[in-house]
Amino acid sequence: MKDKKINTAILLIRIMVGFIFLSEGIQKFLYPNTLGVGRFIKTGIPAPELLAPFVGTVEIVFGILLLIGLLTRVASIPLIINISVAIISTKIPILISEGFWKMAHEERTDLSMLLGSIFLLIVGSGNISLDYFIHRS
Repeated sequence: MKDKKINTAILLIRIMVGFIFLSEGIQKFLYPNTLGVGRFIKTGIPAPELLAPFVGTVEIVFGILLLIGLLTRVASIPLIINISVAIISTKIPILISEGFWKMAHEERTDLSMLLGSIFLLIVGSGNISLDYFIHRS
């Protein structure tokens, strides 16, 4: 019973983290002016016309891998890097210019994604995953 609850909890974290990364990656292509290239230009990220689609693709591909539970630990690593860069490039400037509480409000999703990705790196995909199915066979 305990293992079933743990694996269900891992599945829920995978769904949360995977879906949000997938959604954010897709939106970089759907809304390039506000969430893709335009946002990268606004935040001063170099080569925004190359990096925005690259980041969007990383979020889509590795978000899907988390959702299906395939290569979960490996997929967590680029997503940890991705969200860490997002925090450094977008949330630290808010902290400096507008203070802690404004930054804390803006950063809540990023922090959840970072901690969820670190959790998946540590514990893996659980038993309700393609990783488990492949390794069990």
